Amino acid sequence: MLSSIKNYVILGASAAGINAAKTLKELEPNSNIVIISKDEKTYSRCMLHHVISGHKTVEDINFVEEDFIKNNHINWIKNRSVKSIDFNLRLVELEDRKIEYDKLLISTGASAFIPPIKNLREANFVYPLRDIDDVYKIKEKAKDSKKAIVIGAGLVGIDALNGLMGYENLEVSLVNTSEYILNKQLDEHSAVSYENKFIENGAKLYQGSGIKEIIINENNDVSGLELENGNIIEADMIVMATGVRPNTDFIDTTKIEYDRGIVINEKCETSQRDVYAAGDVVGKNSIWPIAVKQGITAAYNMLGFEREIGDSFSFKNSMNFMGISTVSLGMINTPDDSYKVVTRCCEDSYKKFIYKDNIIYGVIAQGDISYVGVLTQLIKNKIEVENLEERIFDIGYADFLSLKDNGEFCYNI
Repeated sequence: MLSSIKNYVILGASAAGINAAKTLKELEPNSNIVIISKDEKTYSRCMLHHVISGHKTVEDINFVEEDFIKNNHINWIKNRSVKSIDFNLRLVELEDRKIEYDKLLISTGASAFIPPIKNLREANFVYPLRDIDDVYKIKEKAKDSKKAIVIGAGLVGIDALNGLMGYENLEVSLVNTSEYILNKQLDEHSAVSYENKFIENGAKLYQGSGIKEIIINENNDVSGLELENGNIIEADMIVMATGVRPNTDFIDTTKIEYDRGIVINEKCETSQRDVYAAGDVVGKNSIWPIAVKQGITAAYNMLGFEREIGDSFSFKNSMNFMGISTVSLGMINTPDDSYKVVTRCCEDSYKKFIYKDNIIYGVIAQGDISYVGVLTQLIKNKIEVENLEERIFDIGYADFLSLKDNGEFCYNI
């Protein structure tokens, strides 16, 4: 049964918020939707590095159809930050007005985390990489810079490195406190494959040491940094990629359950009645597909259609840097000695399986990423595979092919 409530307010215009709006309109075309966001355009944050390199524009990384907002009669209040929410009066307060809601979705995403490094906060020409405005500032500075440093070697940091390496006459260094890059997604072997390619193409990597301080001149312009091991790296710009924090400054966390992000249940409901949350704001390192699913789930429940998130398998990462494709699924390292590890290294590919009791718990596939779809299902659902150890490198879709009663082929996973 459709809800009679018509005032839906969505905070945020990225993956979760926009997909919630789309779902609301699909299910209830006459719904009254207000979107409030700091952004004035919709774009995929996963693709920002392509704008840095100049291979794409912000229009190219738009993830909704042209005129979606106009055609669906959505009121989008752009370039606005939320000051506070009155959960009792059901009001969202902006600088210049108050917006009433019957159902509210908080999908304000996250902002870059700036670590407590000496001189970092006062230094000029230090940029986070989170929004399109950050990209424009990075691009403008990169044009007349000679040396740039990227701090952080997660996916955002490697994206930034990849984008900046497209600038001629710009020397790019990566500073990583861990021993190898992408240590939450890859093991050492698969990470080194990327490291060697980056170095081969001119990047400098400094790994395994903390940062003592940012070096600035009398004008507070950055001129480099000093590592705790004593190394000094020169630079006239720095890109920070050291993690994120949920955008919840406008929320009174004494009135809504909060634990490093807004706490939600399987319906994306918060502890406040008729208030939902989705995406990075829930503080669970929500990858894009999960944020989309949460936004859609929230929309169904906002309308009164009961739906749960269900599958929130987020331990899947796919990447392609320097022409090398990699997918990691589930565990990347064994938690204890009860798990077994088997690897296969070829000239252009690498595969690693983590398994126990005929169940696969983790895979890294680099170069040859065939059959990752079936492996994803096996890991996600903890499916036991008979004689797994003997056939682990040969598992494919054909192993799960079966016939329906009508003679039609289907996959039985």
